[in-house]
This record gives sequence, structure tokens and C-alpha cells, in this order.
Amino acid sequence: MSGQLAKFGLIASMTSVVGSLFLYFVGDDEMLGIFVGLWAPTLILASKEIEAWMEN
Repeated sequence: MSGQLAKFGLIASMTSVVGSLFLYFVGDDEMLGIFVGLWAPTLILASKEIEAWMEN
């Protein structure tokens, strides 16, 4: 399972960035777009930490 969870975290964070751009520029709620965009680094860090925790 080496790297699989990190890849999932990266894909989830990229989805968060694309979703936040959509919400910010196309949607009516700019603050929601900013909030969704802030999840990208959290998803990357959490997936790497969970993967390291599962290996030990």
C-alpha cells in the first residue's frame, strides 16, 4: 500500500483546488470557495501522516 494513500490525498487536494476555483469564480459564495481551497494542504498532510502511521 506504499504511496497509495498519498496519491489519494494528492487527488483529493487537487479536487479541492478545482472545486474552490469553481465556487469562487462561478458560484455565488466566494467565502465557501476560499474555505474549500484551504482543505488542500490539510488533505495532503493528513494522507501522508495516516500512511506513515499505518506503516508502523
